Amino acid sequence: MPERHTDLFGRIASFSALRAAAMKAALGKRGTPGAAAFMANLETNLLRIERALLEGRWKSGGYTEIELHEPKRRIVSAAPFRDRVVHHALCVVVGPIFERGFIDDTLANRKGKGTHRAIARYEQFRNQHDHVLRADIYRYFPSIDHAILKADLRRRIACPQTLWLLDAIIDGSNAQEPVHLHFPGDDLLTPLERRRGLPIGNLTSQRCRSG
Repeated sequence: MPERHTDLFGRIASFSALRAAAMKAALGKRGTPGAAAFMANLETNLLRIERALLEGRWKSGGYTEIELHEPKRRIVSAAPFRDRVVHHALCVVVGPIFERGFIDDTLANRKGKGTHRAIARYEQFRNQHDHVLRADIYRYFPSIDHAILKADLRRRIACPQTLWLLDAIIDGSNAQEPVHLHFPGDDLLTPLERRRGLPIGNLTSQRCRSG
């Protein structure tokens, strides 16, 4: 059983943590309307987020959806800038907790890893073996089961307020394309009853993919 971490929320919801998160979220984005408006009234906006988090009132805002067709059809969802600030503050604290559980060949969305490292690793394995299985996870983001994800988060996190925030982000996900998959114990109606899918484009979704 992995170590379960407590007392995390104060490091996420403090004004200083949120300010640092806003600076990260704004990198390369200051010219966009959402980031510019937020940064123009930075202190007031951060205080509002801090108060909403500490009072348990924070909720995800609506997503802007963009449909892409290259290299394959997918829906990319952009959260409001204020939400991205919270996502950055959260990932700074909980990211390292999950990072320690990754194997070295987990290469997606990790500092010092990435696509080029993955290609080099693939070529190393290819040169060592006669056969290579080329595979992809079918509709990864739309297939993520919310109940299973929440249970997995609770294996490593025991801070009630941090779990509340994680649940709020998951529950605030916009609807993804339907993927009708069955897990052990499901009946025919289960795929219709259980919520699935995380928005492609969220920093928190990318961290989930790394795990």
